Amino acid sequence: MRRLSAVSLEAAELGLSVGQKATDALALVPELATAEAEPEADAAALSALVDWCVRFSPAVAPDPPDGLFLDITGVDHLWGGEAAMLADLQGRLAANGLPFRCAIADTPGAAWALVHFGSDRIIASPGGQGPLLAVLPPAALRLPAETAAQIERLGLRRLGQIIDIPRAPFGRRFGQAALARLDQALGREREALVFRRPPTPWFARLAFAEPISAPEDMARVTADVAARLCARLDAESHGARRFELCFHRLDGKAMPLSIGLSLPGRDPVRIARLFAPRLETIDPGFGVEVVTLAAHAVEATSGRQARLDSGRNPTLEEGLAPLVDRLTNRLGPERVWRAAPVESHVPERAGGRVRPFAPAGEARPWNPEIPRPTRLFRRPEPVEDVMALTPDDPPTQFRWRGQLHRVRRAEGPERIGEEWWKGPIEAVRTDHLRDYYRVEDAEGGRFWLYRAGLYGDPDAPPKWWMHGLFG
Repeated sequence: MRRLSAVSLEAAELGLSVGQKATDALALVPELATAEAEPEADAAALSALVDWCVRFSPAVAPDPPDGLFLDITGVDHLWGGEAAMLADLQGRLAANGLPFRCAIADTPGAAWALVHFGSDRIIASPGGQGPLLAVLPPAALRLPAETAAQIERLGLRRLGQIIDIPRAPFGRRFGQAALARLDQALGREREALVFRRPPTPWFARLAFAEPISAPEDMARVTADVAARLCARLDAESHGARRFELCFHRLDGKAMPLSIGLSLPGRDPVRIARLFAPRLETIDPGFGVEVVTLAAHAVEATSGRQARLDSGRNPTLEEGLAPLVDRLTNRLGPERVWRAAPVESHVPERAGGRVRPFAPAGEARPWNPEIPRPTRLFRRPEPVEDVMALTPDDPPTQFRWRGQLHRVRRAEGPERIGEEWWKGPIEAVRTDHLRDYYRVEDAEGGRFWLYRAGLYGDPDAPPKWWMHGLFG
């Protein structure tokens, strides 16, 4: 059966509604023009609209199939109040051909109820959504259609009646979900929203009377919005590890950029410099009308100085942080790291990668009394033409990379077995045992090589491998 999934304002004025049979709609309006529904395209358009709304609030959550929530706590003052912000939002939507109904309330449930069943542009006063909800029908609680219809059949046609009756009988009759929806709308119970981006209260916005597009203008507004946000961070002794800068174009597209800091920071000059090399990737289109900056991973940084010449010597981390940040944002975080010990006796597992200024872990470093090469190969390399007096003796000569080496001094063996509780050794699986030798050739080169396998085993004959070099 074909049904209407959406109707225009003109169709609604003619008596058509969502869910109505297509045949009934054609009987009412014979000249009705229809098009096939495209749920995937609608979802993509809603996601694009959510991204566009970041210019108003950093916390935007989609409400499929045709709505969204904006958490405007602490940002409405940027427009001069909630009414001015609401008028700006609806004006921009209307200019783009998107008719919308909007409402502002303390809770998502109340805002949803007012926008769907109340008047347009309703702004509920703080704590004053109760009287506005009392005159709305039960369907305003976002209940299933069958539940809302059953409530109305019992004579409860207004939410005010539901609020006044005893909760226990109502909950037994219609379930705890109906009570939860009522409590969420009235603010008695919190409601979790799934925001498209992590919400943050650390947010700054600049709007321009005339659109900008010149590279020098974009660099200047980047420094200006960074100064505005960092002033807030500095006033409350906080710093952030990640900043997201977003340029909002006239055509509604958002062009985001992000940078990360190795240590929490709030220096606007340094932040603007990190964004500067990436500004050339931004296509301003017909112009940028709004720029926003959000701070994430915000931490308290009381006691940290913004300048290095302000009376005390900087720590090693503070002195290296600007260099690490430049390298990380240019090369990528996966390419800037610090080696850290891992508790494992298998050589290739004894080290790991951590962030440059990550706190020291609990793993103990390698025993300094057991020598290890200064350069360990990523994968052991095969060694040929190995000669030894007895199977367990060190080699007297070997050929590596086509060159023959005669051994002058040697020490070993040091037997290392695989960690059976972690699985086989991953680099080169030869056998369960390795016998390592530290050898020095006639020219003074020092090598770390091992024999995998044992002599006398016909199924796994021993092989020699070069695993590292001593300095």
